Amino acid sequence: MPILNKDMTLCISLAARPSNIGTRFHNYLYEQLGLNFIYKAFAPADLAQAVAGIRGLPIRGAAVSMPYKEDVIALVDRMDPSAAAIDSVNTIVNDDGVLTAYNTDYLAIARLLADHEVSPAGSVLLRGSGGMAKAVAAALRDAGFGGVTIVARNEGTGRALADLYGFNWIPEPGDATADLLINVTPLGMAGADEDIQSYENETIAAAQTVFDVVALPSETPLIRAARAAGKKVITGAEVIAIQAEEQFVLYTGVRPTPEQVREASEFSRS
Repeated sequence: MPILNKDMTLCISLAARPSNIGTRFHNYLYEQLGLNFIYKAFAPADLAQAVAGIRGLPIRGAAVSMPYKEDVIALVDRMDPSAAAIDSVNTIVNDDGVLTAYNTDYLAIARLLADHEVSPAGSVLLRGSGGMAKAVAAALRDAGFGGVTIVARNEGTGRALADLYGFNWIPEPGDATADLLINVTPLGMAGADEDIQSYENETIAAAQTVFDVVALPSETPLIRAARAAGKKVITGAEVIAIQAEEQFVLYTGVRPTPEQVREASEFSRS
């Protein structure tokens, strides 16, 4: 990393539970590519003031994590189609005081479903109804998945998400089963919920593929249980590497090589 200097460009992340994953990913690539950038993670005490700070300092860009993906919409100037289509933001780019919101989560989910050859003919349980769940639901719909059930205790947001994409809604998994299980809730995330498995073992046993979007840790209770059951798994580590790559390009205008992205992802978790 270059020595701090007055010309260095700052990028940040805004998250309720900041981790070092994004910080290490971006800073690793800045160093590898000789870019005069630095990246820092924050847990904002006041979201509106934090976004105003991006505009006023100026900060080049900001990653946006749960639970702020929808709340920041009212605080930016422009919505890129990637964010406007699903009313969810995971990236803010500052161009001379004009804040544009993007969503690179959608691209990551769509790419992973294709790379792991998950059949759209199968049934899906999608647990969660927040901003990231919207990105996942949109990617499922656009990939041709029809048999999707949204699992969300909040009936208002759960039904709204299901109705938006023509899916079904249930409040709890119960005895429901599906070929593809997806968790887009904080269950299993480092912190208060880290020991909670978002689907029961019986539900996992009936599935073919288990996808946990939680990135920290990547080996959540759900992923560990799925591996033990011999299921194909897709982890949050894969999601965060792809979406972070696209954020990196938006901030810097530089596209790292696949090898550099792989190395940065490994370094971020070392």
